[in-house]
Amino acid sequence: MILSLWAGMASAADLTLAFPADEDLSENLRAASLVATAIDEGEQERRNLVAAAQADYQRLLAVLFEAGYFGPIISITVDGVEAAELPTIGQGGGVGNVTLRVEPGARFLFGAASVAPTAPGTELPEGFAPGEPAGTAVIRQAASAAVDGWRAGGYAKAEVSGQDITANHPASRLDARIAIAPGPRLLYGVALVEGAERVRSNHIARIADLRQGQVFDPDEVQAAARRLQRTGAFSSVSITEADDIGPADTLPMTIQVVERLPRRFGAGAEISSDEGLSTSAFWLHRNLTGYADSLRIEGGIEGIGGNSGGEDYSLTFAYNRPATFNPETDLFVNGGIESLDQPSFSSDRAYIEGGARRIVSEEFQYSYGIGYQYSETTDAFGTREFSILSLPLEATYDRRDDALNPKDGFYIEADLRPFQGFLTAGTGALFNADLRGYQGFGEGRKTVIAARLQLGSLVGPEINDAPSEMLFFSGGGGSVRGQDFQSLGVTLPSGDVVGGRSFVGLSTELRRDVTENIGVVGFVDYGMISPDSGFANGESHVGAGLGVRYNTGIGPIRLDVGLPVSGPGDQSGVSIYIGIGQAF
Repeated sequence: MILSLWAGMASAADLTLAFPADEDLSENLRAASLVATAIDEGEQERRNLVAAAQADYQRLLAVLFEAGYFGPIISITVDGVEAAELPTIGQGGGVGNVTLRVEPGARFLFGAASVAPTAPGTELPEGFAPGEPAGTAVIRQAASAAVDGWRAGGYAKAEVSGQDITANHPASRLDARIAIAPGPRLLYGVALVEGAERVRSNHIARIADLRQGQVFDPDEVQAAARRLQRTGAFSSVSITEADDIGPADTLPMTIQVVERLPRRFGAGAEISSDEGLSTSAFWLHRNLTGYADSLRIEGGIEGIGGNSGGEDYSLTFAYNRPATFNPETDLFVNGGIESLDQPSFSSDRAYIEGGARRIVSEEFQYSYGIGYQYSETTDAFGTREFSILSLPLEATYDRRDDALNPKDGFYIEADLRPFQGFLTAGTGALFNADLRGYQGFGEGRKTVIAARLQLGSLVGPEINDAPSEMLFFSGGGGSVRGQDFQSLGVTLPSGDVVGGRSFVGLSTELRRDVTENIGVVGFVDYGMISPDSGFANGESHVGAGLGVRYNTGIGPIRLDVGLPVSGPGDQSGVSIYIGIGQAF
């Protein structure tokens, strides 16, 4: 196959490629060529083009060896003269034509293919076997797999000790024999911490948990680095092995960290035509006491200028101390005060809770603890005081590819909160679940189907024995767009509306990228509120609409326009929602 390309009017050089008919091989050769890239970029200096052409012999040969062609013929000519014969010094002027010609010859197959010794359970590449297409890439993969197999068993200094690679050109066969030297099985030695300034070195070592005397495990080393990075106190973390083995077959380790600036400020806002403006600001300290422990204090105002009652005020704090109970289990303490002025109730509440958060993996974590809240609520049942002691249990499983703009994966969050009520509060359990799924289609997954299922149930107390913030409403940006905020609840015989004891919400979106930065969305939302904890005898409503997304690089700016589709009572007109990130 012969392809001629011109670098553009500004370049005096024409490029002619005479490459094999195999399109993948030809593309790889084209991508590896320095002189082809130089001509594409408009390079005109002869000395530079000659130097690039001369470097291409080894680069093209490497591509052919990777693919299993060990007897190729490569010719690179500059104005008809072989580039290898041209001097680069003193070569002025331009170039008329550069020709790259490659005849790959026969593709070699493996005759012999062996790696020894290998650790139990080592899986070598399927292509590294007699009769399979040969190539340097699969040989390297086999050697790497053998070394990794030994390292996984504690042999940290395993390495390739020798190789015998012979090409039989008449038979187009390649014999590859690789020898591995496992070395001794090693134990962790002393862990030296470097770069710590404000975070205590001994706590860094505790979080890493590379305990002296345990068998070396490369997966543990990677997990230790992830734990340190997850604290948020460090901008970079690296854990390296010593070059030399220590006494008694130990391996000293070095933990290198670069600390972040300890303090951070931030703010955010969302607005909708129904709920008004919501704004918040926070202050964060990433290393409060030297244990990589964080304290976040946040204040917020919601419902400014909206039709959702009055303004809601909140001031909260969240404290987290990593590796408190063990390297994977953090201590947390959260609390706050809030004043809510909602369409169907008003409430002043203070709460605090603390417990342990277990980080099982990058995707899965759960927490447990104890909490207390006191609230004074005014609703259709009058003004009452509630005192509640609870045992919160939460779990999160996150397999999304991007938290702010997911195109694939799923997210599950569940919360079970048994509680004991005092004063006018009943006793029971509160359950919430949030399940989200995403599936992208087409090239670059420019079309995404997203779905969300929300469930909630209050078991035990009757509606009049529970504070209104524990009951469920539907309508607005967090549930059913297009319907008025908290417009769906339970209607009492008096005509007053209160929250229900169970809730089902279902949202679906079809997202489509129109350009690199702009996308459109169509959505339908459904919500159901029931006076029973078992989702029976409820009323429902539906909203639908269209939206636009503008990708900022750190997350999309969201604009949704929703309309009511069905539901009880009076329904308003168009609702507009603006925020950062996808709706879910």
